[in-house]
Order: sequence, then C-alpha cells, then structure tokens
Amino acid sequence: MAQFDTEVAVVTGAGSGIGRATAEAFAAEGARVVVSDVNVEGGEETVARIEEAGGTATFVETDVTDGDAVAAMVETAVSEYGRLDFACNNAGVGGAQKPAADLSFDEWQQVIDVNLNGVWRSMRHEIPAMLDGDGGVVVNMASILGKVGFANASHYVAAKHGVLGLTKSAAIEYAEQGVRVNAVCPGFVDTPLLSEGGLDDPEARKGIESLHPMNRLGDVDEIASAVVWLCSDGASFTTGEALTVDGGYTSR
Repeated sequence: MAQFDTEVAVVTGAGSGIGRATAEAFAAEGARVVVSDVNVEGGEETVARIEEAGGTATFVETDVTDGDAVAAMVETAVSEYGRLDFACNNAGVGGAQKPAADLSFDEWQQVIDVNLNGVWRSMRHEIPAMLDGDGGVVVNMASILGKVGFANASHYVAAKHGVLGLTKSAAIEYAEQGVRVNAVCPGFVDTPLLSEGGLDDPEARKGIESLHPMNRLGDVDEIASAVVWLCSDGASFTTGEALTVDGGYTSR
C-alpha cells in the first residue's frame, strides 16, 4: 500500500523542475495532488503526467504574489479532496545577476516577493487548513544559498535565508498543534531555472559542477525524495529542520 493513500498535497511551482518531480513523487506514493503554477501549460502537463502514471491531480493557476490566488489554491485542495495534509512551497525565481548595489528596487522586490513573501502567503493559508484537519507537514524549498553567500545574487540569498528563518519560527509555533514545518536546501540542481541563469554554456556548467565535491549537479528526483521523506512517518520527530541536499557543497 502506498504510504500516502489518503493524503492530499499542494505543490507550488509544479509546472517544471523540482516542483514537477515533487508533485509526481507525492502522486506515486498515493497522494492526491494540487499542482500549482503561473505556467498553465507546464502545470497542465504535470497533471497529465501524473494521470498517465495512474495518479490523481488537479491544476490551479496560482501567482504566489497574489494572496487571493493562494487562498483559492488551498480552497481547491479542500473542496476537491476534502483536506490538506502536505504542502511543498517551491515556487521561485532566480532574478537578475548583479552586485547588490546595482540591483534596482524592482529587481530586488520581485525576488523577495516570490521567493520569501510567496512562501509566507502560502503558509498563511495552508497551515489553517491543516489545523482544521489532522495536522500536516509544510516543506519550504530553500537553497544552499539560504546557508551561505553567493556573489551577484544578494536578493536570492536574502530571500532564501529568510525562508529558513520563517521555517524555524513557524516550526516552534505549531509544534504542539500537529503541524511540522521543515525546509529543503538543494545545491545546484539541473532544472530549467538553472539553465535560464546561464548554464546552457558548457564551461559555466562545468564551473558550477566543480563547486560540489560530487562534481555534478543534483537531479530533481533527489530533491523530491527529500521532500517526501520529510512528510513521511519516518520524519515524525523532525521539525524546524533545514535539510541540505547538495552533493557536499556546504561541507567545504
């Protein structure tokens, strides 16, 4: 029997990359999945992939900078499937690559609003839905850049550090109420977002790979597996954790 055969999961940014792999991993374990993304084509493709594999999923177009849209996403999970057990807040953007003082306010604000405020907006609606049921698990997608600095990415780094602070604080607040809150901190993972950041260039890719002792990028399924584990009974005593999955990047 699948370990999540009665549970319901929401995954933001599930139209590609880590979000898609996570949605598919939840479905493979029996969960009914609400697939959320601003990318309608990508989100619908994720649903189709899940259904073709025998799973159950629904797509909701969601911009995590819009509180009403986030509320509608959570309401869909409850109205369609009757509950919300798991949430993976994965939606994110990379942003411009510039030194901190060269960023415009709009460039700064876009990354903060999606990558940090968007996680908070999502939790603001997900946690009450979990409290109305049997509790649940929130997994926020942070980054190794939530633990270390990185040149020309100060807005992204600041947002991901903020996600870890939000995760730890919420974990304390809801620990006795049956809601666990954790984060995953991937190293550089082979995704469309990373390609948009310049890794279509073989030399740039090789350079990023070399920063990891395993000398490769991560795979989306490796990150999805970490999310699923944090939601499992095997992680029942784990909350407030920032689980690093980085091929050794932060060990140096």
